[in-house]
Amino acid sequence: MFSSPFTLPIMSKASVEDIKLASNDLRGQIAEQFADTSLSHVPDDSNILLKFHGSYQQDDRDQRAERSKAKLDKAWSFMIRSKMPGGRITAKQYLIHDDLCTKAMGNLRLTNRQGIQLHGVLKGGLKEVIHDVCHSGLSTMGACGDVVRNTMGPAAPLKTPVHADAQKLTEEISQRFLWRSSAYADIWLDGEKIDPEWIMDPAVDPAVRAATTAPEGEDPIYGKVYLPRKFKMAVAIQPSNDVDLWSQDVSFIPHVVDGAVEGYTITVGGGFGMSHGQLTTRPFLAQPLFYVKRAHVVDATEAIVTTQRDHGNRVERKNARMKYTVQTMGIDAFRAEVQRRLPGIETFPAKELKFDTVEDNLGWHEQGDGKLYCAVYVSMGRIADKEGGPQYRSAFAELARTLDLPYIITPNTNVIIADVSPDQKDTVNAILAKFGVVHSDEMTRARKVAHACVALPTCGLSLSESERALPGIMDKIDPVLRELGLENEPILFRMTGCPNGCGRPYNADFGFVGRAPNKYAMFVGGSVRGDRLAGLEFKSVLGDDIPTRVREFLEAFKAERKNGEIFADWFARTRTTGEAPTPEQFHIELAERAAKLAGEKVSAAE
Repeated sequence: MFSSPFTLPIMSKASVEDIKLASNDLRGQIAEQFADTSLSHVPDDSNILLKFHGSYQQDDRDQRAERSKAKLDKAWSFMIRSKMPGGRITAKQYLIHDDLCTKAMGNLRLTNRQGIQLHGVLKGGLKEVIHDVCHSGLSTMGACGDVVRNTMGPAAPLKTPVHADAQKLTEEISQRFLWRSSAYADIWLDGEKIDPEWIMDPAVDPAVRAATTAPEGEDPIYGKVYLPRKFKMAVAIQPSNDVDLWSQDVSFIPHVVDGAVEGYTITVGGGFGMSHGQLTTRPFLAQPLFYVKRAHVVDATEAIVTTQRDHGNRVERKNARMKYTVQTMGIDAFRAEVQRRLPGIETFPAKELKFDTVEDNLGWHEQGDGKLYCAVYVSMGRIADKEGGPQYRSAFAELARTLDLPYIITPNTNVIIADVSPDQKDTVNAILAKFGVVHSDEMTRARKVAHACVALPTCGLSLSESERALPGIMDKIDPVLRELGLENEPILFRMTGCPNGCGRPYNADFGFVGRAPNKYAMFVGGSVRGDRLAGLEFKSVLGDDIPTRVREFLEAFKAERKNGEIFADWFARTRTTGEAPTPEQFHIELAERAAKLAGEKVSAAE
């Protein structure tokens, strides 16, 4: 029986932990409030529970000032997020999501966790959207909330035993950690859990069926108050770090012996959220935990999750992610606690890891089974028909209808068209060209991998623009790269509208973090490999000044680089002493720089 070691604080307003505890297996008053057509939105406690069902309540912040002046309520709507382990989605499932655009903002947003988001769904239409997502065979359960989120996996659909096992593991983890309650089916599917036609539909994920028909009572993994905060996992195959493994709560890296996966090295404690000026909140890179044989990987994962469940901070949500649990306990004590929960299962020292890039391999490639795949660049992951620009939505919909080929959402928010037979290649190219979706051949390498979070106008936490700002900034940086002869250099640019870091800026070569409208903290010195944290170079930079600031670094790089040296290695060599610093040294450096800018002093021990 699970009991949290933390005492819930006494507050005048119910804490998140109180709300979860009193939720009746995550039901709350959601059903009643969505049935009440007089309500344009739901109160905060229901919004907290709604996240577990895969949705966030939002409003159009572009309209706030005007509506406030007119004494009107906010323009409320909902974001709904679909889960798909490893980013896999069939043509039929994709077309259902495309059709649901008509009930949203008319477009889809791909996430860097390999999911799909629909923004702008009105309260009266949310139930229908969730219903249709479920009947596509996917789910929104646990796409948000204090549970294990969508499990990421390598995007490339290569037909090798290691790639097959990696995808299988993402699905096994997803199934093990779905929250168990009939609340989801009761609220969104009108109790369709008892409908034999739906239950036996082979398109519906069996794990979703099992979870929605679970008997009432305490969740066997999550207990009554679930996890202290969100929990993110990914599987990465060397040397491609497309899933950004060091940013994850838990990552899995397969070890191959004689062509087969023998086991996985597991890393823990990554996470990038922080708050400006608060040194008790910081990004951390994951650390090696141990190596375990393949048969025991999912059980080992459950031991890690339950360790966080029981030892995570349930009083201060800003310090509730597992990265703080690992840092507070220390990696050795955390490892010992996880091992204690694995009686009879042997663990081994972590294997050596070597990764070279977080980039997608865009363009056409062979799968290894006689078929091809095409990785298509999607600007900022927004699938829309842009006036005078690429018609992404029309292109991907026509491809799905015409060829019935599966898609894969990549961690860099691009789309892979998989299982293309050689005689279909020309048709794919023709459809892409018809709608102005060009291949990335002429783009700078930096442009291909640059990424921004959604931010304004829909994110309630955003302090500045991100998705709507970064393309224009890259338009000014691209000519600098070409002028300096750096257009083919692997340089990672990322932007996020607030310090929560959804765009993963803290391990980029250049990371921009929103502080206020058109103002960004500028971080420099991460790595395109994703294995190093950047340092805070400028506390506040105007968006218009970013290209000039970037140019200064690029010019120094061109002048000082050694033969074949990439930007990340040049920065580590010239801006720190000795050899390239360890992740631990960069944690200290990041804190010291932040403290200096904040006018405070922090010791290396912190």
